[in-house]
Amino acid sequence: MNPHLRASGSAYFLTKDTSEIERHTLSVLVDNEPGILARIAGLFSARGFNIDSLTVSETEHEKGLSRITVVTVASPKVLSQIKLQLERLIPVHKVHDLTAEGKALERELALVKVAGAGENRVETLRLAEAFRAQVVDASTESFVFEITGKPSKIEQFISLMVPLGLVEVVRTGLVAISRGPEGM
Repeated sequence: MNPHLRASGSAYFLTKDTSEIERHTLSVLVDNEPGILARIAGLFSARGFNIDSLTVSETEHEKGLSRITVVTVASPKVLSQIKLQLERLIPVHKVHDLTAEGKALERELALVKVAGAGENRVETLRLAEAFRAQVVDASTESFVFEITGKPSKIEQFISLMVPLGLVEVVRTGLVAISRGPEGM
């Protein structure tokens, strides 16, 4: 029977999936082998799941393991499907939903280029200092700042730079790790 149908007497009524859409950060421990990133991205795209952020890096060279951090927005039902399907992939060792575990540290790095002269330059530098953004390049016409922190901090910094002459932004994507003494 269709899960969106419910019986009421002898008639069927359509019901909407009222589950809330939530942002989740998944940490996936995999063998560091060619094609694994393509397989995981393919799993998401083939099923119509969206990836908001994706980072990959080798984390245990001796064991040949990499960690893939995926940020996705989904209902609890879809998220459950994503986790189950990720766990079924052969080179996947573990899948952790860091959001559900509730103890994760999340950080992102961004390079932010801002053009401007005169008063705007002074204000740009003042705001960068307040956000602890580092100047990594400067000319008489522009600055490039490096800023790290929670995605919300980076979003706020970027929005304040728009009226001051924001030119472009490059972001790494989210990295996350759970708190406490246990590893993956």
